Amino acid sequence: MIEAKGLTKHYGDFIAIEDVTFKAEKGEVLGFLGPNGAGKTTTMRILTGYIPATSGDAKVAGYDILTQSLEARQHLGYLPETVPLYTDMTVREYLRFVGKLHGLANGKVEKRSGQVIDICRLGDYRDTTIGKLSKGFRQRVGIAQAIIHEPDVLILDEPTIGIDPRQVVETRGLIKSLGGEHTVILSTHILPEVSMVCGRVIIINEGRVVAMDRPENLSNRLGGASRIVMDVRGPDREIVQTISKVEGVKAVHGENLGGRQRYTVEFRPGKDLREELARLVVNRGWGLLALEAQGLSLEEIFLKLTTREEL
Repeated sequence: MIEAKGLTKHYGDFIAIEDVTFKAEKGEVLGFLGPNGAGKTTTMRILTGYIPATSGDAKVAGYDILTQSLEARQHLGYLPETVPLYTDMTVREYLRFVGKLHGLANGKVEKRSGQVIDICRLGDYRDTTIGKLSKGFRQRVGIAQAIIHEPDVLILDEPTIGIDPRQVVETRGLIKSLGGEHTVILSTHILPEVSMVCGRVIIINEGRVVAMDRPENLSNRLGGASRIVMDVRGPDREIVQTISKVEGVKAVHGENLGGRQRYTVEFRPGKDLREELARLVVNRGWGLLALEAQGLSLEEIFLKLTTREEL
């Protein structure tokens, strides 16, 4: 549904993005993750035809966004970071207006505006002037205008920025529900957004793609399941000393949970120590209450790929 090849954008001597290449398949919710200024919005603007790339090309639903812009936009819905709303219109008036801009017939405009009002849970506000809505409900109107013409592809740039926590949760649920029927690219720098909504993630830093995969696959590639978390009931000092002597263990960190201890065991990737540690605890007569292998969290992956160590 979306294919970008070698997208590069220069502003004079400044390189905003360089050689950005990726695909988004039909029905996929793809997270576009990066720190502020990494090049996310520039990429989104190129994909929507808002600005041209300096080099490279992009296709939406098989249409070149530069040479077949009108055809591509018929298959594309876009929610920019600043939602373009006419605040003197009611929600229903605005959605009718946008529907007509997309070429929908009068009967279709009425039907479709009602549908997207229901999808975005705007029923109680259909006749409310947009200028009187909270930012969270304006975001919903923005999503409604992006899907009113039933596009194959949705590009959402920072859709939950600046709205309250309850509306963040509701907006994430809405976005997730749109996957399957639409291919969704979700641009964000908020890590929980990606974990909760997206099946695959692209991480961009300083204008370049530095990783692209499912979060769990990135964890395995960048460090593997290099930690085991154990809840054990027994003598704390002896437990730490015993586990520390196991071959391959790098460090053991304990945390008191009241009547039991939680130990995070760091080990060298390449060897699964779960069975050995479980057997060790049981043979010593301690109480093994929980044992789980953990990979790198998305936050750790993000920091590892986007943070330069100071020399």
